[in-house]
Amino acid sequence: MKSKIETKCIHEGWKPEKGAARQLPIYQSTTFKYDTSDEMGKLFDLEAEGYFYTRLQNPTNDAVAAKICALEGGAAAMLTSSGQAANFYALFNICEAGDHFIASSAIYGGTFNLFGVTMKKMGIECTFVDQDLPEEELAKYFKPNTKAVFGETITNPTVSVFDFEKFARLAHSHGVPLIVDNTFATPINCRPFEWGADIVTHSTTKYMDGHGVGVGGCIVDSGNFDWMAQAEKFPGLTTPDDSYHGIIYAERFGKGAYITKATAQLMRDFGAIQSPQNAFYLNVGLETLHLRMRQHCENALAVAKFLEGNDDVAWVNYPDLESNPYNALAKKYLPKGSCGVLSFGIKGGRERSIQFMDKLKLASIVTHVADSKTCLLHPASHTHRQLTDEQLRAAGIAPDLIRLSVGIENAEDIIDDLKQALAQV
Repeated sequence: MKSKIETKCIHEGWKPEKGAARQLPIYQSTTFKYDTSDEMGKLFDLEAEGYFYTRLQNPTNDAVAAKICALEGGAAAMLTSSGQAANFYALFNICEAGDHFIASSAIYGGTFNLFGVTMKKMGIECTFVDQDLPEEELAKYFKPNTKAVFGETITNPTVSVFDFEKFARLAHSHGVPLIVDNTFATPINCRPFEWGADIVTHSTTKYMDGHGVGVGGCIVDSGNFDWMAQAEKFPGLTTPDDSYHGIIYAERFGKGAYITKATAQLMRDFGAIQSPQNAFYLNVGLETLHLRMRQHCENALAVAKFLEGNDDVAWVNYPDLESNPYNALAKKYLPKGSCGVLSFGIKGGRERSIQFMDKLKLASIVTHVADSKTCLLHPASHTHRQLTDEQLRAAGIAPDLIRLSVGIENAEDIIDDLKQALAQV
């Protein structure tokens, strides 16, 4: 039976047999027992499937990864310790010193720093591009050593919408995969593989968890990119791996090659595994994801319309507003709604934005985003406080920008809280 996505949120991943636990068990064990040395040896040679050490794989984690894989419509998936780890693994799995990749300049600041500073120290170059440029302009940034293109479905904190088809054409015409961070939209509102993306990442800390209880990440591979057709570009997947007795991943594992390599090499060597306890929490959150995303979007649109009509508000940026420049892309790629995150500015600039935030009672000032509770952040005062106003604008962040993550409380209560804060400033 082919299930709808709402049913998959609840039933995919863990499929108990007769007499087994109905709820996903937490396999809180570092190691797994075998009867013979030969059985264990085959696991280390990747000749058999099974578990031997949680740093590589764990049954709880694999069940949750399988659920997310099903939600995205992918071929294979793995959990990581955070969204940052997921994005790092996603690129490092196919890039090495001397390689290059392209990323949208509008991506989350932490990812921007990972790509532009930390990976640069590893000899991997990233070119950041304006994602709204036409294809012919973007094509100029590709190089012979370009290995991937990266973007976010909905950018953080500027809530711009990524044009999948444009970037998929560009990536594939240059023989490289398109990697998309689908954190804000989640597979409930957008499935990037249906629009040409090859690999999807998530910070599961956000909407997938939904309750601020566990940090985590996930990588999902569509299985659609033909690594062997571009064998010279991706030797890590298409030539023998001496650390595993000469295995050629793309030949041995087919559609599972990319995730198998990421597990066998990167998780083995870097160890950024998600704890089984956090994976259990994540699974609980996933069961209501389809319900929460609908409420987040309904509430966020109501809040955005209120802010747009308020004389004290200088501007509002939310893709689902008809007046938004990304509304056409949102309708195309996100017909169910975008997400619960929007940004806006208060008339009077940076100082008045700070005063407004301090007067809020229901909404919390936190670093977190995409939670069941309404929360907000002022990048100029918090995540980007080391930058001048000029540097902020150069980074695409207005000094008065407030990132508001609209929760699933009653929308009227959220708006009333905004009203009383605006009245005081």
